[in-house]
Amino acid sequence: MSMFCYQCQEALKNTGCTMRGVCGKNEATSNLHDLLIYVLQGMAVSAEKAKKPLDKKYSEFISKALFATITNANFDENKIAELIKEAVTLREELKKQTNDFSSSADCANWMSNDRKEFNEKAKQVGILSYSDNEDIRSLKSLMLYGLKGVAAYADHAALLGFYDDEIFDFQIEALAAITKDLSADELTAMVLKAGEVAVKTMALLDKANTDTYGNPEISEVNIGVGKRPGILISGHDLKDMQELLEQTKGTGVDVYTHCEMLPANYYPAFKKYENLIGNYGGSWWHQNKEFESFNGPILMTTNCIISVKDSYKDRIFTTGMTGWPGVKHIADREDGKQKDFSKIIELAKKCQPPTQIETGKIVGGFAHNQVLALADKVVAAVKSGAIKRFIVMAGCDGRQRDRQYFTDVAEQLPADTVILTAGCAKYRYNKLNLGDIGGIPRVLDAGQCNDSYSLAVIALKLKEVFGLEDINELPISFDIAWYEQKAVAVLLALLYLGVKGIRLGPTLPAFLSPGVAKVLVEKFDIKPIGEVKADVEAMLAGK
Repeated sequence: MSMFCYQCQEALKNTGCTMRGVCGKNEATSNLHDLLIYVLQGMAVSAEKAKKPLDKKYSEFISKALFATITNANFDENKIAELIKEAVTLREELKKQTNDFSSSADCANWMSNDRKEFNEKAKQVGILSYSDNEDIRSLKSLMLYGLKGVAAYADHAALLGFYDDEIFDFQIEALAAITKDLSADELTAMVLKAGEVAVKTMALLDKANTDTYGNPEISEVNIGVGKRPGILISGHDLKDMQELLEQTKGTGVDVYTHCEMLPANYYPAFKKYENLIGNYGGSWWHQNKEFESFNGPILMTTNCIISVKDSYKDRIFTTGMTGWPGVKHIADREDGKQKDFSKIIELAKKCQPPTQIETGKIVGGFAHNQVLALADKVVAAVKSGAIKRFIVMAGCDGRQRDRQYFTDVAEQLPADTVILTAGCAKYRYNKLNLGDIGGIPRVLDAGQCNDSYSLAVIALKLKEVFGLEDINELPISFDIAWYEQKAVAVLLALLYLGVKGIRLGPTLPAFLSPGVAKVLVEKFDIKPIGEVKADVEAMLAGK
C-alpha cells in the first residue's frame, strides 16, 4: 500500500484508504500528514521534559498543526511541508531546553530526498507503526483522532484570546503517549481523559464565542438570495466571519453563510450587519454544485473543503489551516490587525448575484442559554406529556446514500418528540416541515458541531430540574451521525459525561478494533444504527 488512513467515516470499505483517500487526498498529502504527526510526537516528548511553563507558541502551534491534518482541511503539500519544517525547528528548541544535543533524523532532510525514500519514511511512522497489537493501535488512534478534534476547538478559542493550559498540557501528554509502550488499561484511561478535555475545550470555545458575539438567539434565517453580488463564507471560524462582514460593510457586496457557518446568523453581534443576507445551500458535500451556482467568491475558513472544480477555482479562497493546491490563500492576520479580505471583495464586485436555489426560512439559535430561558415551558411540556422524548441527532453529514437514514428517522418520529441537533447533520432534516409542540419547534438547532456542548448542558440541566441521579434516566436518546475527528471528540465527551446507549452511524469507525469496540459496547452500550423503524421504536422505548 502507498498510504494508509482510516480516520474518517469514508474509510474505504470501512477498513482504510491505501491508494488514495476517498476524501480526495493523494499519497503524498497523506504521507505528509503522517510525518507532521510524527514530528509533533517528537515535540511532545521533549516538551514533557522541558521546564514549565512552556511558551504558548509551542502549544498554539501543536493545535494548528493537528487541525491541518483533520479530514478535508488541508490538501496543500507545500503548506503541510512548511508546518513540518516549523515543527522540526520547535522540536529542536525544546530538545535544547532539556540539554538533549543528540542528533536525530530531520524531516526537512527527508523532504529533500527522492520521493521513494520520503514515502518509505512516512510508512515507517504512520498509524500502522503505533503497535503490532491491533487493540493498542486502535486505542492510540481513538485518542489521536479525539485529540485532533480538541485541537480544532482549542485553536478557534485561542483566536478569540481564550486559553486553558490544561488543554494544551493534555495535547502534549497524549501525543507523547503514542510513542510509549502503554497497556490497554492505561490507554483506555487516556481516551476517557480525552473526553474530559473535550468537554473543557468545548466549554472554553462556548465561552469565547458567547463572550465575544453574545448568546445565540432564536432566529429565522433566510435561505433565498438578494439582487447584489455576494461572498459565500463556509467553515467554522467566527472571527473570519466578523472581519469579512466588517470589511464588506457599505461596499455593495452581500455575505451569505454556508454549511457550518449557518449558526453565525444566530449571534447578536452579526445581526447588526445589513449585508448578512442569510444562508446559501446545505452541507459541505454539496459544495461542488452550490459553489458553481453562487457565482461569487467563496471563502473556506476551516475544514470541509473538497476537490475544487475548475468552474469556480478562480474564485475560491482558503484561509487559516485550510488549503488546496492552486487555490489562493488569505494570510493570517498580523498582531492587532484584521485579515485582508480586499481581494475577495473586489472580485465579488465583478461577479453576478447568486443564482437562487431555494426560498424560505429556517429556524435556529437554540443553544443552552436560549433553551434554558425556555426551561419552564419545556419542563411543563414534558410533565404534561406533550413532549414524550428528546432525540439528539447531532454530528456530521456526508455523501453516502445510507445517511438518508437520519432524514427517515426525523420523518418517522412521532409528533410528540423533539430533535436536538448541532453540526451539519442538521441539513438532513432542518428544512422539513415537522411542526412544533406548543410553540416549541420540533427541531432545536444549537449551532455548529462544537455546540454539541450546548446539548450536554441542556441535558444536565434537565437532569437537575427533574431531580434525577443519572443522565441516562432522562427521556433522551442519542442517534449520532459522525464523519470526522471533531465528531470523535464530541463522542468521547459524551462518554466522559456518562451517556450510554448512543447509536452511531452510518458505520462504526474503522479504527475501532473488534476488541475495543467490544469494550465500548459493554461499558457504554454504544451500538451501530439499524433499520429506521426498529431504531425509532427502540428509542421511544428508551432502549
